[in-house]
Amino acid sequence: MYYGIMEKRYFLKAGAVIVGAAWLSRYFTGGQEVMAVSKDQFEVTKTEEEWRTILTPEQYNVLRKHGTERPRTSPLDKQYGNGTYVCAGCDLPLFTSTTKFDSGTGWPSFYAPIEGAIATTTDKSFFMTRVEVHCSRCGGHLGHVFNDGPKPTGQRYCMNGVSLKFVEA
Repeated sequence: MYYGIMEKRYFLKAGAVIVGAAWLSRYFTGGQEVMAVSKDQFEVTKTEEEWRTILTPEQYNVLRKHGTERPRTSPLDKQYGNGTYVCAGCDLPLFTSTTKFDSGTGWPSFYAPIEGAIATTTDKSFFMTRVEVHCSRCGGHLGHVFNDGPKPTGQRYCMNGVSLKFVEA
């Protein structure tokens, strides 16, 4: 009798581990939904080798591999001059300085993008669901958008500074 109870416990534990691992795997595999536009349909497309030649290693990691720069490392976080923030991969204007604010997060933050400049996908990595922001012209990963920003939009576009370039007006 005791032996049968142990087998049942083992079976239940093993089943729970398998179900849990399957559920968690979506978080460890990147879990990012495919964008509405395929990579081949972006206006600017390059091979991975071409991207590596025009981007720094850190830019490549963020823009092409969905990496994240360390907070408070980008000089753009404290850039408050008049101008436009463009994609570091293709120079598409993304945000204006009039929508920039200090979020205190250590990354450049904006409450609104330039119309048509960004695309979004759902990112289910790191045990959470977030909205990932991409350049609409080259598909480069820029950062994430959250619903805790200032008026008038209430949104916080938290961008990797390395994915942007500032063009002074």
